[in-house]
Parts: sequence; C-alpha cells; structure tokens
Amino acid sequence: MGHPIFAAFYERLARAAERGFMGPVRRELVGPAAGRVIEIGAGTGLSFAHYGDAAERVVAIEPDPHMLARAEERAAERGDGLVELRQLDAERLPFADGSFDTAIASLVLCSVASPPAALAELRRVLRPGGTLRFYEHVRSESALGARGQDAVAPLWRRLAGGCHPNRDTVAEIERAGFRVTALRRTSVGPPVPPTAVVRPHVIGVAEAGREAG
Repeated sequence: MGHPIFAAFYERLARAAERGFMGPVRRELVGPAAGRVIEIGAGTGLSFAHYGDAAERVVAIEPDPHMLARAEERAAERGDGLVELRQLDAERLPFADGSFDTAIASLVLCSVASPPAALAELRRVLRPGGTLRFYEHVRSESALGARGQDAVAPLWRRLAGGCHPNRDTVAEIERAGFRVTALRRTSVGPPVPPTAVVRPHVIGVAEAGREAG
C-alpha cells in the first residue's frame, strides 16, 4: 500500500534539497552511468534528469505506488523513453543474470527489508565487473552517535518510511561480494536532530565480483 503521507513529505523535502546540495550529488552519481542501467528505489524520480548519453537504457524500480506515480511524471518529462519504470522490490528482481552494466542505489539501502538480499540480487543481475554506484547515509563512526542512532531507530523507521538510520551499508556492500573502488564521506546538515540521525553520508563506486556469489 505504500506510504502516501511520507511520499508527499519526501517529495517536498527532496525538491528543496535538489536545489541545494543534492543536485550536484545526483549528477555525480548517475551522470557517468553507462550501458544498461538498473536503479533501485527510484523514489520520485529526481535522478532521471541527470542521466547522460552513456546510459543506453534505464530500468528504474520503486515498490511504493505513491512514489512511483511521481516518478512516472519525471520519466515522461525526459521525452526520450530512456527510463522504464517497474513496481518491484529490490530483493526480488525478475531479470536474468548479467542483464545490466551499471546499478544505482541512492538513499535506498537504508529502507530495503533485507540489504543482503537486495545486494545479492544486484550482484546477480550485474554483468561480471559491472558497477554499483551508491549514495547512502550510514552508521555513525562515533560510538556515541551510533548509540543514538540505535536508540531512535524504531521511531525513525515508523516516521521515515522504513528508513534505518544505523545501517553499516558500506560493510554490507563489501560482504555482498562487491569491491569498493571509490568512497567519499560527507556530513549533511548540522550535528543536531533531525539531521544528526542520518549522518554521515557516503558516495561511492563498487565493482561486482567476477563470479556470482
């Protein structure tokens, strides 16, 4: 059934962020995406405008129907048919092994039901040596910050559409058989609530293993 209230709130918040720091982040994340691309958790489709000529086809998946409706409008705005939208969960992808060259994950691995399952599926549908490009908020590097994230996680999940503020996502990516080849950490917003809950952020690139896991 999705989260209609959160979808509306997220759209307003995301549009404001897009005019600030998120626009350049999205360009850096998806601009270089090449070949056949899968984007998981596409949300309201704010990344679609930033795909460049190197992308041959983009299959964007989003399980929430309220997010998907907004994403469909943004896919249509491109006017070139590049983006195909599907209502799917990241943990169950109906695509053959090695179907894609590039995968995009942006602020989504915090909310999937099972990061190991989602990442295993991404590794499966990427060709050997394919690229995962990701932008996520991750577990705090400080013990105090991590304990704070753990404490607020149950309430935060209910308020923020299932988001887990305390996941060690980079470690999950590596455990899934990806080799992280580039990683940059950044902090968004001041270290006070609510932004302190979702700090730091990371943007990175990882290569799929040569053999399926």
